[in-house]
Amino acid sequence: MASPSRETGLAGPDLVPTTEGTARVTRLSRDCVLSCYNFAVFRKILLIGIALAPACVCKAQGPSSEKQPQVKVNVLNVCTPSADDQKEIASALAGIPKKPSFSADFEVDRGRSVLDPSANPLAMANPGANMAAVPTDTTAVADFVRIRHDLAGTQYLNVQYSFSRDTHQMVETLVFRVRDPKNVMQVSIEDSASSVTPPATMLSATTPASRIKLERFGKSSVVLSRCSATGEGTPPDQSAYEPLFSAASGLLSQYRDMLGARTLVPEELTRIHGSGLAVHRKSTTAPHSN
Repeated sequence: MASPSRETGLAGPDLVPTTEGTARVTRLSRDCVLSCYNFAVFRKILLIGIALAPACVCKAQGPSSEKQPQVKVNVLNVCTPSADDQKEIASALAGIPKKPSFSADFEVDRGRSVLDPSANPLAMANPGANMAAVPTDTTAVADFVRIRHDLAGTQYLNVQYSFSRDTHQMVETLVFRVRDPKNVMQVSIEDSASSVTPPATMLSATTPASRIKLERFGKSSVVLSRCSATGEGTPPDQSAYEPLFSAASGLLSQYRDMLGARTLVPEELTRIHGSGLAVHRKSTTAPHSN
């Protein structure tokens, strides 16, 4: 009697198992071999994918990293503006009403600001704008008074006068905001004094304007500043701009009177000092070691 076949390999097309047990063993062996084969192939594909992934990422990021955002720097010639800039400044100053009609809305504000000396490196460097250098070992504290009035029947929406004083200088600023800005948004006129005196002393004097600025919509600002000599050089010739400085100084003096700044500013600053608020200074003493 012939013994049944014990073939346990894969059942080919000409190989037929002789018993049911042998057929089950054959199917299990085939499934095991196929599973091992698929796992080996998948593992090889996975390793190749991991090896190629960094190269794909670098290739994808390469073009985007080369496109850096463009930085546009506008250099303003504040000492010698062009002829077109001079005409624009003259036109803006001529449009400011000499005898304005104030509306019923107004505001008087006072306060104290703690300034970081390193926040304005241009002022610290004193590039020639008649600004005193501020020491870096103390925190600058400035008292200020602001007066705002709305304007009626003119292209300007309102006018704001501000007076600020710290331990190094005093600054007056007059700002006119345009009602419907299309080109110029606001016009500012500024004067300053490097010596600190009682506010009434500066307000009673005719301090000439030292800076005129036009802030424009979608364009760089137009600025004219009084410039002094830098280093051992000679100061720039600004005699051609004296009519502009004279017109700005006249406007500042007129609005100082019309807004009542000569009286309001000393009174409001006295209220600040009478409130008992101490002037804070940054401590320069090194901490004690334990």
